[in-house]
Amino acid sequence: MIFIYNILIFIVKIGLPIAAHINPKARLWLDGRKDILKKIDNKIADINLKNASPLPIKRFWIHVASLGEFEQGRPLIEAIKNENPQHQIILTFFSPSGYEIRKNYPLADGIFYLPLDTADIATRFLDIIKPDIAIFVKYEFWYHYLRILKQKGIPTLLVSGIFRAKQFAWWSPYSYFFKKMLTCFTHFFVQNTPSVLTLKKHRFENVTQAGDTRIDRVRNIPNEGKRFDVIEKFVENAPVFVCGSTWEADENVILPLLQDAEFQDWAYIFAPHDISKSNIERLVKSLPQQAILYSDFEKNGAKIPNIFPKILIIDNVGMLSALYRYGRIAYIGGGFGKGIHNTLEPIAFDLPVLFGTKYAKFEEANHLIETGGAFSIANYNQFRACMVALNEASHYEKSAMAARQYILDNQGATQRIMDYIRNTDGTD
Repeated sequence: MIFIYNILIFIVKIGLPIAAHINPKARLWLDGRKDILKKIDNKIADINLKNASPLPIKRFWIHVASLGEFEQGRPLIEAIKNENPQHQIILTFFSPSGYEIRKNYPLADGIFYLPLDTADIATRFLDIIKPDIAIFVKYEFWYHYLRILKQKGIPTLLVSGIFRAKQFAWWSPYSYFFKKMLTCFTHFFVQNTPSVLTLKKHRFENVTQAGDTRIDRVRNIPNEGKRFDVIEKFVENAPVFVCGSTWEADENVILPLLQDAEFQDWAYIFAPHDISKSNIERLVKSLPQQAILYSDFEKNGAKIPNIFPKILIIDNVGMLSALYRYGRIAYIGGGFGKGIHNTLEPIAFDLPVLFGTKYAKFEEANHLIETGGAFSIANYNQFRACMVALNEASHYEKSAMAARQYILDNQGATQRIMDYIRNTDGTD
């Protein structure tokens, strides 16, 4: 299996230059890793040169796959820096979609793409950054990095992890290679009870049910008070339906509602997952009437059409989490594709949430459905029925309360992990 793993990494290495000619994300992935170890070495040298703190310093290596996992790691970064500003954070991303958006995140001392996982590169990387603690977020498992961290005796944590009893890769009779990676972790901080039971069933006792660190992040978003004058001007006093991270399949279910007489007085905000020019143009053409692009509204002073429903399209990245402040109900996209996107951000503002059918792997979505804070829909008829029900005051309040309660009941993961970090000496 190790041989096969190395072959796969080699195929990625030789295949990326070819893929980069036709795929923009592959081009970013390739360009971002050009001379990456030299870039990291120079940055670490600069960090060491500038260090003048008389206090003890720990260096944390925090690795995330992409933007969603960054949001899970972010509360830990903030907690570490809040308690000990002199501690250093080296943050790595696997995906361009995470790195390109957060490459200037101010609380990290160094931000890089993760170099390719070969034995030689992983050894050189760790020799350069010399972490005191390594933290992997949720689903990131890289054999050579984990093996060498264990060899060097560096405490290695997995945070916000989820393990399912029927995951073939981990628990099948042929899973020795994957279990070997799990033995490299000093401690697992998982989201739920089934994950604890699954790990313990396979003799991993170094596990704590801490919860999801994202909840600690989103619970603070309403308190940040971020507002947008142009959004407030747009929505005025209308009830607002926020459509977050939608794909075409989601929009096909939603759009007929815009022509329904019962919902004509609503304002609709679409924040599609793909904000490419071609996708925005497709969405505009699919709408039943005139819509405003946020960029036009903000830069060119676009006028609000004197027609209802009002429709606004967010054609940038970074606003969505704060936009839920203006919402009454939220729809989260992805449920007709690979899986739903972030449902925690809207429920932090007490919004009932709707989404498609692909939600089973998401702990918060399952719980919200059980308690009435969220609703899964398979087609327009089900979608409209949910909207009609939520238009009734008592039903709406019950759903909003369930959303609020989930945040209240599940906060604190960051503190549990920090308690461990404060006392860790490399053993468990």
